[in-house]
Parts: sequence; C-alpha cells; structure tokens
Amino acid sequence: MTDSIKLTALASVLSRKTPLFVTVAIVLLSYGTIAHLQLSRLSEIDRKADRPLTKAEYLREEQQTQASLKLLAKLPTFGFDNLIANWSFLNFLQYFGDDQARPKTGYRITPDFFQVVVDRDPRFLAMYPYLSASVSLYGGKPQETVRLLQQGINAIPPAMQSEAYFLWQAKATDELLFLGKTQDARRSYEMAASWASQSKDPQMQAIAARSLQTAQFLATNPDSRRARVGSWYNILTNAIDQPTREFAAKQIQALGGEIVNRNGAFQVKLPQTD
Repeated sequence: MTDSIKLTALASVLSRKTPLFVTVAIVLLSYGTIAHLQLSRLSEIDRKADRPLTKAEYLREEQQTQASLKLLAKLPTFGFDNLIANWSFLNFLQYFGDDQARPKTGYRITPDFFQVVVDRDPRFLAMYPYLSASVSLYGGKPQETVRLLQQGINAIPPAMQSEAYFLWQAKATDELLFLGKTQDARRSYEMAASWASQSKDPQMQAIAARSLQTAQFLATNPDSRRARVGSWYNILTNAIDQPTREFAAKQIQALGGEIVNRNGAFQVKLPQTD
C-alpha cells in the first residue's frame, strides 16, 4: 500500500467522525511529515548516484529526519497509531543502514525513533530488539533504552506477557552490562522468567529456567561472569548487524564462554567457574 493510499484511507475514516478542518489539518501534517522523510531518501539516492554528501549536509539531513520524528510524535492519529509506528520503524531501518551517513553523524537520533514507536504502538514487539540494541550500543544511551523498555513493559497486557518476556531480558542486559545496576538486572531476569513461564511451550520453559538461573548467579555473585555471558548472549542472538554479533562474541569469549554455531543457531557454553 502506498503512502498516498494510506493517507486517503485515513482521511476517509476521519471525515465521518471529525470536523472537516481537523481532517484537512491531519492529512496536511501527514503529507508534510512524509515529505520530510522522502527528501532524506531522495538525498541518499542522489549521493549514491553522484557523490557523498559533506558532513554538514549529512547533519542537515539528520536534522530534517529528527524534525519529522518530532512532528510524528505530536500528530493526532485517531486510532491509526500503528501506522505511525510502522512508518517510523521502517525509516529507522533506513537510517540505521545508511553506511555513508552514520560514520559522519553517529546514531544520535536513534532514541527519537524508539520514542515515537513505543509511544504509538508499545505492543509492536518485533521492533524492540532492533531499537533497544541500536540505542544502547550505537546511540550510547542505555539509560534511555531502559526507560523506553520499561514504558513498553508497562503497556503489555497479561495475555501478551509470555511472548514479551524478552523485554525484561533486554532491560536486564542494559542494567547489568552498561549501567552497573546488578540488583535491578537480577529483578529484571526474575521477571523475564516469570513471564516466559506462563507459556506451556517447552522452549519457553527452558528460557524461563535460564533467566531464573542468571538471576540466581547475580544474587550470589554480583560480578558473575556467567550472568554477563548470558547477557552478551542476549545481544548476540538479537543483533541486527554483523559488527554487533562479532563484538558480542568477543565479549563472551573474553569472559570464558564458548560459542557454538549449530545450523545457523548460536548456542553458548558458560564458563566453568564464576
């Protein structure tokens, strides 16, 4: 479905429930936001076809994207929040994967993408591994990751808890590895075990057991190498790019863990001693 078709459908629904001037304003704001984001795409196409942009041009492009995100954050949607979340997430993937711009500007606005998506659709579970890892590892703001993960966790209904257990694991990873909040990490792992154990699936029961084991490592040894290996393993398995996977693998090996790749699936052996 094209952007124009989406907006036409949105306008059609709104016209039955809202005054005409409100509908027109929403549609215009939506088109303006999309135009900002499309300009960034066109800039990327142009520079790949012609020449790389200067650092100042890359920064200006990023500022345009950030302005668009701020507009999306405020845009009234009248029940179409999931469309805004999906659109923002797709543009995050484009932003993250722009290997010409990111070395110049860094990943400064990754929290802005995460904020828009979690505000609009906190039950959009598929986006969390991508956004949380990018904000912590690339954006360098694990405290923002923890805050946004907690915001998402608070919005998960009981019926979805078993499939959303990994939000607690991601939160524990940041608390343990990047923020040094060992006891917060222990409690988060306990909550991950509690949520995963609600499923009768044997695989989920195994995940619950591993999370509880990690929490117990931290309870007896706040500097537990096994717990840290488990946390890096979470990053390894959820990594969205090869450099992150390689970095996580090196951290696991440095802590005495062993990585086994079986048919494309990673497994890790914990250190013999803690």
